[in-house]
Amino acid sequence: MDFTFTEEQLAAAEAARGVFAGVAPDAVPSPALTTGAVAEGFDREVWAHLAGADLLSLLLDEAHGGAGLDAIALCLVLRESAHVLARVPLLEHSAAAAAVQAYADGESAGRLLGPAGRGELVLTVAANGRTGHDAAEQAVTARRDGPVWVLDGVQTAVAWAYDADLVVVPAHVEDGAADRTVLALVPRGGQGVALAEQVSTSGERLAELRLTSARIDAVDVIEAEGAWEWLRALLATGTCALALGLGERVLRMTSEYTGKREQFGYPIATFQAVAVQAADRYIDLRAMEATLWQAAWRIATGAPGALPADGDVAVAKIWAAEGVRRVVQTAQHLHGGFGADTDYSLHRYHAWAKHLELALGPAAAYEERLGDLLAAHPLG
Repeated sequence: MDFTFTEEQLAAAEAARGVFAGVAPDAVPSPALTTGAVAEGFDREVWAHLAGADLLSLLLDEAHGGAGLDAIALCLVLRESAHVLARVPLLEHSAAAAAVQAYADGESAGRLLGPAGRGELVLTVAANGRTGHDAAEQAVTARRDGPVWVLDGVQTAVAWAYDADLVVVPAHVEDGAADRTVLALVPRGGQGVALAEQVSTSGERLAELRLTSARIDAVDVIEAEGAWEWLRALLATGTCALALGLGERVLRMTSEYTGKREQFGYPIATFQAVAVQAADRYIDLRAMEATLWQAAWRIATGAPGALPADGDVAVAKIWAAEGVRRVVQTAQHLHGGFGADTDYSLHRYHAWAKHLELALGPAAAYEERLGDLLAAHPLG
């Protein structure tokens, strides 16, 4: 497999580095860990810079003002954003817009994608189900009522819900013998739509989305088969990219610290016990990277193979969830007491890493899922 990136993909990553160059995690302490307050909104200045660099329309076709790139390019940009813990809904917004482009009818796409690509319309996705442990598509029910759909149910931990204009909500439709999932574009503040504040481990403001007989125009409901599965895979793979970028930055911080911190007249980086732990975490990151690009490539190309995209995404999630946890734990250990200082940004990376780990879910569940896929699609 060739993991060489195209010129266009590398240009997107370079543009992202330019946008995020001025973002300093050290200057933005985690509110929940310092004052107990909740972060208010996302970084609108960075959002505007992303729009100006055409990075919010990365996955959109030229007809909608986009670059027409793929999941690999998005993951490269997300990786850069995680290096500085950029507080923007880049993943959710980009994935939702891509799903609208791929699966919605022409009217919805034409109305939404231009403003979304310019950052004027903000999208997010409800992907955690009712409790965070159950399937998101089972948390909300949808039924057709003439020209509208009626939605009832609850989705928990919806990122950026208080800032988004539209929330993409998967909903379960009982359709005779063949139940199916639709995607509803739910306006924040619409009739029958309520938000209850929640707080993530990173101090960011989340929302419990409550739908009570919410009526959504049929034109704003995507009924295409496979839309939710595709969107879910892209969200998961993008989260793996965030975990990789965060882990890379944390290991770099650890390397810099252990190279300067001395004991017995020598930098502690020269001690075998320290070097071995750092090497193990480097191996974790390389495994996270390889499995990420495999999953992103599968989504981007839809290439046939022995396993569907679910298999590659499951492997990437296993490595990302376990790897990012090990990287930040080792970093805290090697930093000693200094790593717990809230004036130093490592504590923020640790909190965000825990949030990403929880978002990805337990590795054991995906190992079981992978086993089921292998049983259904035997190799050889």
